[in-house]
Amino acid sequence: MNPFQEKAKDINKTYKNWKTINVRPYDKETVDPYTRLRCILMNGTEFEAIWNTVRYTRHCLNNDVRRSMALIRRGEQQQQKRIAALKPKNESILEHTIGYEQLAVDLTAILAQREKNGYVKKQMDFALLEDFDHLYRYADLLDLERGIHAERLVGSYTEIMPGRPTVSEPRHPCDDVRFYINNYLNDPITRLNIGIITAAEQQTMNFYLNVANIHESELGRKLYTEIAMIEEQHVTGYGCLSDPSVSMFDCMVMHEYTECYLYWSCYQDEKDERIKEIWLMHFEEELSHLHYACGLLEKYDGKVWQQLFPEGGDFPELLKFTPQKNYVREVLKSVRLSGYSEGFEEVDKLPDKYRFFLYNRNVQGNVHGCASHSVIERHIKKYGKDYRFEEKAHPVRELKERIKDNTDVARIKGA
Repeated sequence: MNPFQEKAKDINKTYKNWKTINVRPYDKETVDPYTRLRCILMNGTEFEAIWNTVRYTRHCLNNDVRRSMALIRRGEQQQQKRIAALKPKNESILEHTIGYEQLAVDLTAILAQREKNGYVKKQMDFALLEDFDHLYRYADLLDLERGIHAERLVGSYTEIMPGRPTVSEPRHPCDDVRFYINNYLNDPITRLNIGIITAAEQQTMNFYLNVANIHESELGRKLYTEIAMIEEQHVTGYGCLSDPSVSMFDCMVMHEYTECYLYWSCYQDEKDERIKEIWLMHFEEELSHLHYACGLLEKYDGKVWQQLFPEGGDFPELLKFTPQKNYVREVLKSVRLSGYSEGFEEVDKLPDKYRFFLYNRNVQGNVHGCASHSVIERHIKKYGKDYRFEEKAHPVRELKERIKDNTDVARIKGA
């Protein structure tokens, strides 16, 4: 599939009425977990596309260009509203959160395994360990407060157990900044991967920023707040990978290409026939956006899309959601890594007075008062052990214990 070679409708003929936007939600009891993940992923992708043109509009002097951005953005807004409507009202914020973290784990694992740039892959593996731990903490809160086992929500596709402990994740801001990747010196799959994972993590961050203060329990409010701060670190790390030297028109074409790629992937991967048709409709709309953006690229930058895609523009292997348990278990072996300027280093090898230790200690104080630790300790107190869904013992010896939460691994030297 090459979206540049497909016939596209006039962008003015892609807008839909309210009836097509206010669609029937999926059934939370019968939905395939990966359908939920696709809805979350594409919601975040649309959010990123919307704000990409918003950012440019606020820094653009040309109202003709602004009008062009508005044309694209109105369609993206309609798509986002349609996807958001797929979430049922009886699916609680906490249940939906399990989907967010399952997406973060499985999507990151899938992208990391196809990533050819070792530096980008390392950032993905690094953040994966933290999202994996977040899934575990939220799952324990869900069982503690609602008596719901998250393994049912994840469809047993994804294991639930500790990753890098959340209390070990707060790093000095300077240690989440990464080197940027030159678009023209790397495989096009790298550009896709960076755009996809940045949008997905940004959506998670925004979701937690907005729901942290409306969770019904004080423990839950604190947990969302704590983890939202870590998601900001992830967005910084992933966002830094993007090439800042490209023009806004280059960037817009890449955004639209990424959306076409993802919607076509969703269409091919989806099991729910009704939702499958939504993905196809959005793909066809995105073709219009992509071709329109290519026209703007040529008009205002004097470039053609072939200069951005010298390899031809064919889609690479499509994104397909499958269980990633074995890969995640392998990555867990690097749980002791922390940020070290633009790179990564095991905590044991960091200088004794490195800024990580002071920042982590000052921000958190006594880690036993942190919500991410408290939720596990309360679960242990109530049920005698933490909640997990693991098919075999944890691959890291220090994280096998189920009657005591480990707050030292990747935070304290020698732990």
